[in-house]
Parts: sequence; structure tokens; C-alpha cells
Amino acid sequence: MPTTQKSMLFLLAGTFFIMNTVNAQLQYPVTKKVEQTDDYFGTKVSDPYRWLEDDKSEPTKEWVTSENLVTQNYLGKIPYRASFQEAIEKVFNYPRYSAPFKNNGWFYFYKNDGLQNQSVLYRQFGLDGKPELVLDPNKLSADGTTRLQLFDLSKDGRYAAVGLSKGGSDWQTYYVRDMNTGTNLPDELSWVKFSGSAWKGNGFYYSRYPEPQKGSSDLSAKNENHQVYFHVVGTNQKEDKLVYENKENPQRFVGASTSEDERYLFLTISDRGKGLDGNAVYFKDLSLATDTTFIPIVKEITNSDYQVIDNTADQFFLKTNDGAPNSKVIAVNIAKPDIANAKIVIPEKPEPLQSANTAGGRLFVDYLKDVTSRTYVYDLTGKLLNEIKYPGLGNGGGIGGKADDKFVFYVFTSFTIPPTIYKYDIASGTSTVFRQPEVSFSPADYETKQVFYPSTDGTKIPMFIVSKKGVKLDGNNVTLLYGYGGFNINLQPAFSASLLPFLNAGGVYAQANLRGGGEYGEKWHKAGMILNKQNVFDDFIAAGEYLIQQKYTSNQKLAIRGGSNGGLLVGAVINQRSDLFRVAIPQVGVMDMLRFHKFTIGWNWIADYGSSEKDEASFKNLYAFSPLHNIKSGINYPAVLVTTADHDDRVVPAHSFKYIATLQEKYKGSNPVLIRIDTNSGHGASNTKKNIETLADIYSFIFYNMGVTPQL
Repeated sequence: MPTTQKSMLFLLAGTFFIMNTVNAQLQYPVTKKVEQTDDYFGTKVSDPYRWLEDDKSEPTKEWVTSENLVTQNYLGKIPYRASFQEAIEKVFNYPRYSAPFKNNGWFYFYKNDGLQNQSVLYRQFGLDGKPELVLDPNKLSADGTTRLQLFDLSKDGRYAAVGLSKGGSDWQTYYVRDMNTGTNLPDELSWVKFSGSAWKGNGFYYSRYPEPQKGSSDLSAKNENHQVYFHVVGTNQKEDKLVYENKENPQRFVGASTSEDERYLFLTISDRGKGLDGNAVYFKDLSLATDTTFIPIVKEITNSDYQVIDNTADQFFLKTNDGAPNSKVIAVNIAKPDIANAKIVIPEKPEPLQSANTAGGRLFVDYLKDVTSRTYVYDLTGKLLNEIKYPGLGNGGGIGGKADDKFVFYVFTSFTIPPTIYKYDIASGTSTVFRQPEVSFSPADYETKQVFYPSTDGTKIPMFIVSKKGVKLDGNNVTLLYGYGGFNINLQPAFSASLLPFLNAGGVYAQANLRGGGEYGEKWHKAGMILNKQNVFDDFIAAGEYLIQQKYTSNQKLAIRGGSNGGLLVGAVINQRSDLFRVAIPQVGVMDMLRFHKFTIGWNWIADYGSSEKDEASFKNLYAFSPLHNIKSGINYPAVLVTTADHDDRVVPAHSFKYIATLQEKYKGSNPVLIRIDTNSGHGASNTKKNIETLADIYSFIFYNMGVTPQL
């Protein structure tokens, strides 16, 4: 230990942690180090905090407690922490509804009264019927962290497959509810993950993993051998029929779906663990008297993506980016399902096609134009009928329904427009407001701008900037820059009530649409993946520079935030440009780019990142930007608040544990570098209360470390 550091002993549950005194206010645990070195193509890489990967060990639990103690003591001294939480609760407290979905005359919808931890499921018979309670997840656990992840009705509406997750985990347990009695049957299906339910008569298809081996962690152990089973209502899971598995390729996802008439079963199979970004599609005709083998529509898994949309008597409709980076809609002959002879129904356009669904004999197709939604209606031959006009620049679409529907519902939202539900009449092509939320603020008090700024290589990157009207461009505004940049995911305009207190306190919010996402199609995605990943970091850094150049803020008033792949983004850019940011919030981030594929479904990200074990070029690329491995002594890091949770079984918390332990070891400056580890929560907040508490801490940390007292 360097002689310049003061030290003390910290006793917790019989375990000693040496505490570093970084400044007069903060003392960090000096996390114990172990001898662990790995060899990657001749390069020796030390991993002294490997022991923190064991989420079940007592030393790890004690370390978590000690880190949380330091963080909570720090946050507890921020004088306006409680005020931020009260302000967020106030704007959050308004009724929120989902768009209704119909089954046999019943309309089902979710409603949150405002501050309920989980939204409640209701139904009513007809649009004018009296709502009745179907299921209230808030009553399923004392702390409100059990979530309703799936509610899928059988075709006749008699039964519903109900999927519940606990504490924020991706693991789900499926039950079957009798909709006549409103009670669950004895059915209980365990070890379900990344699945839906696909009904066929008195049962449904679903995807699961084998039960984890005894002694392994169900929250961090690698998930392999995804399987499809068929469950008959009223039977034990042990009697479920295995429909598909591929033990020779254990790192594959397989999903099952059935056609609306339940005649066809579809299997969608992907193999991202091998770096392939597409999928294969198979089907089976369930109307035949004898069981048959699956017939390929797309036999081989490549980098082309295929999604089944619907079918007619003789055609399957699919959305694909095969030979069309912005995607197109095709039709395949069912009798001779040769993808090579598919007919183009809707050709590729200059704008990326986001989704395609059917309802009432129409195709509803969503496009993105400069990151805002456009929705068009076609007949099944590909003839354009009309455009659904949205009330402004924002996020809408996702329209779909049954073949006999006369009307459907959709939701439109933007940064300052709360989600508004519209009813669309299919015959006339007209939209009317069905349900508009009543909020306690005036959208007219805020403004949203979209700008296009140059990245390092000159590429124009779109960015939304949201603030209260009349913000002064004097370089003195507390500004929060958010980004993601990966996995073909789009950051579109969307309303968040919790953002309003930040804006009301004088903050400016910026959302950059970095390469790696899908905002401009597959080319945009590929420009930010694998060996092109540095483009994403360059785009984000350039966004910060633009905000400073345009006098929105300065490097002393600029904060950055991102979650998951966005947490990786934040961790990487503060290693590369620590001078540009005053505060950094990496949330549930992928921080160890050399070992991410060894936990739960991390191998699924190899298609976007590459693998340290694949070849030397991939290793060198990952090693060059891995947040954990590029922390350096001598850098004046911004104030850092890492957030993660004990039940995150997607990006396991070990990423954040090892990252903060290394940062606390190597950083010698006075800025706080802390970790906030939530309990009974997962990759996202497991309930409303936890979400509000986390946001209040983030906003408080940002303002406090910029020396600005918010006017709340």
C-alpha cells in the first residue's frame, strides 16, 4: 500500500476490509486481491478481483454491504436528495394505461394508479363495460418486486398463461389461470427464460433451460441448451413434451410461435454465440393427423434476420433484411417454402423498416425517418393504402391484431407528450383519441430540438435536446447526455415523467443516436459493432463536445449516463476522455469485455462485440476499450456512481463489482467513485419505488458534484 494513503480497519461480520482514505469525506474498502492471470494469444492479463464473480460467497456479500455503506453515507449527506425523490413521486403520480387488447369480446388492459409498484391487469366486456380486476401483481410479494411478465390468453379465452419473475430476475415461473374462476390451476413451470407462450388447443409451447446443476448460481451460471416444450393445461411439468433442442449447438436461442388459426408452429433459431446476427425459421403443419418433422423456410443461420408476420391460406409473410439492410416484407409459398423464390411484397426503402404486423386484413408497417416514427397501411398484395398521421415528431406504431378486427389501438409518445392511446378505424383509416393521460404539468413549458452533429470521421449523428423553454446558452447548464449505441436498438423519443424534475431544476437532457443502434438500418448497426465499436465511443465524445461548443454546458457541468451496453459506453469514454465530463453514471454495464461471454446469456453478445477467445484481432480490439482493463492511475476521473443490482442475471453484477474495485484502487483524485448495489432488483428496477429511489440518487449525485443547488 502506498505510504501516502491513510488506512484503517473496517470490521464487518468477522471480515476485515482495509479502508482507503481518499479524502476527508470518503473511505473506500481496499478490496482483497488474488493471484489470477489469463493468457490471451500471448498477452498476460491480470484479474485480481476474480473472486467477486462468485455472487453466492460470504466474502462477496460482505464486500457488497461495505460498499453500500460508503455509498449510502455519501448520498445521505446530499441536502436535497429527499426533495428530488418527492419531486419525482409527484410527477410520477398520475394514472397510466396500456393500449387494450381483445379476446372473445373482452378488452384487457393494464393500469397503474400512479405510484403502484406494478401495473394491475383489468378486463371489461366491450369498450363500455365495467372494468374488473384480473390480476394484481402488487399482492404477490411484500416488497412489490414480483412482476407479471407474461399474460397470454388461449384462443377461446378460457385459459391464460401467466409468467412471473421475482426480484428483477430474467427467470420466470409460468402458471395457468382459469379465466372462468379467476384462479390458478396447479400447473407450475420452472426455469423459463426468454420465452413467450404459443397456444395450440388446450396447451402451449414455451422455451426453457435445464435446471441448473446443484451448487451453481442460477443468477450467474452460463445458460445453455435452450429447449422448446409443449405443456398441456392441468398437467405436471414433468409430463411436458420436448419439441426441440440442439445439444450439439448449446448456445442457441429457440423461440416458438403459432399462427392465429393455430394451424402452424414456427421455430425461430439464432446462434449469436458464433457471431451470427441472423436466424433460421422452420415450421410444422399441426393440422396433420400424424406428427411431422419441421420444414425449413430459412434453413441456415447467417447474418440475415427473418421474422414471421402472418399467413394466408397459401403464403407466409416475413420481414427480413436479407439483401435489404433497411428490411423488406416478403411472401413465401407454403407448399414450396423456398426462400430463394420469395416474392417481395413491400420493397426496401431509404428509411429502415422497424416492424410489420397485420390486423383486419391489412399490413401495418413502421419506419424510422431521422429517428421518428412513420406508419403506413398496405393491403396484403403490397398496395399502399394510407399513412397514419402522428401528431408530431415522436414514437408510435406497433399496430397489430386479429384478422377479423374492425379497429385497433396504438400509442403515441414523445419527450414531452405522455403516452396517448388512439383508436384506429381500419375501414375509414381515421384515428381518434381513446385515452389521454391527465398530468400535472404543461407540455408547452418544454421544448425538444433535434440536431445533427459531426462525429470524429465526419458522420452526421442525430441527437435530441430537451429542456424547459428559454434555456440560456451560456455554457452553464447542468446537462445529462444519454446514449446506448448497440445491438440494433433505437433510442426514440419517449416520455418519462421522472425526467421533468431534472428539467425543472434547470437541467438539459440530451439523447444521442449513436452508431451501433438501428436508427438508420443495418448499415448503421454494423458501423458500431465488433471492430467498429470505437465509432460508438467517438460519436458519444463528439456529442459532449457539441453540447459544449453550442454553449449548452461546459466540461464542469456535463454528466453522462447509460445502461447495460450503455454502461460499457460510459465506462469506455471516461477512460478515453475523462477531461470532458464532470459526472459519469454507468448502470448495469458490461465492463469486463474479456469474460462477458462466460455468464448467463453473455455469449449471445458475441455477434455485436466479438470474443476475446475467438482470435487475436478480436481480443486486441476488446482489450483496447474494455472499461475494466483500461482504468489507469494518474487520470483525473469524473465523479462516478456505478449502479447495479443483486438479481441482475443478464449483465451480472460482477462486471460492476470488479470495475469499481479497480477504479477505487487506482484513482487517486478527490472525486467520489462509488457503487450503488440495489437488492431484490435486476437489470432494470423491479418496482416503481426502487426506480424512483435510484433516479433521485442519480440526479442528486449529479447536481451535488457540480456544486449546483437545484430549485425544486
